[in-house]
Amino acid sequence: MKITVGMFGFGKAGSCVAQEILKDDICKLKWVIRKSKKNEGDYASRLLGFEGDNGKIYSIDSIDKDAFFKDNYVDIIIDFSINSAVETYRAAAEYGTRIVSAISNYGEAQLNHLKELGSKTAVLYSPNITLGINFLIEVSKVLQRIVPEADIEIIEEHFREKPDASGTALRIAEDLGLDREKHVNSIRVGGIVGKHEVVFGLPNQTIRIIHESLSRAAFGQGAIYAAKWLIAKKKGIYTMEEAVKLSFARNIKVFNIDK
Repeated sequence: MKITVGMFGFGKAGSCVAQEILKDDICKLKWVIRKSKKNEGDYASRLLGFEGDNGKIYSIDSIDKDAFFKDNYVDIIIDFSINSAVETYRAAAEYGTRIVSAISNYGEAQLNHLKELGSKTAVLYSPNITLGINFLIEVSKVLQRIVPEADIEIIEEHFREKPDASGTALRIAEDLGLDREKHVNSIRVGGIVGKHEVVFGLPNQTIRIIHESLSRAAFGQGAIYAAKWLIAKKKGIYTMEEAVKLSFARNIKVFNIDK
């Protein structure tokens, strides 16, 4: 069975995600919507060096938002664009199209829009959709339960031009119950794709849990995994943590060895 995919975003991350989708045997890229009119009418497949016409590119200002998602139905929308795009594809949910969102900087109103879509279709939201980062989060939760007295700091490193604090780092802080302003430390240098580190400080030892994305292709592989998982789900809001099924972290029993 083929899973038809529509994409929002064709920048650095979006084009890498599109490339991974085009290589996948199950997913079929049907169209790409981007903010600018650059390459409008071209096919993502041709621009990325593939044969065949797949992933026709549209400008967001050129589509009829009421008719487009009906006439160009897809099973899944994968969003790697900007936070306001959620307001554009709200109509797609009416036709049962599922949503995978990897936007890291939603405002409260936009996040509420995304949650509203969960009453109409299946929505998976993750500010970092790589498989590894979600493993890091679950392992960090387990370690925090084992050593609740540890000092915890989060360090995130990204490319020099990234303006905002990492949504992933903020999510890690939230999941660990930490003050985001006090415990998230940002570094902006060179062309780092993305690195997150959770540091546990104890009197006689330091434990570091690190995840580093070496290529933006990791985002594409995570998005494809999420899409294949979400296709069988009923309406509702899901997370990448659920998709990778890290239930072991919730089932581990922590014993007090002093008793």
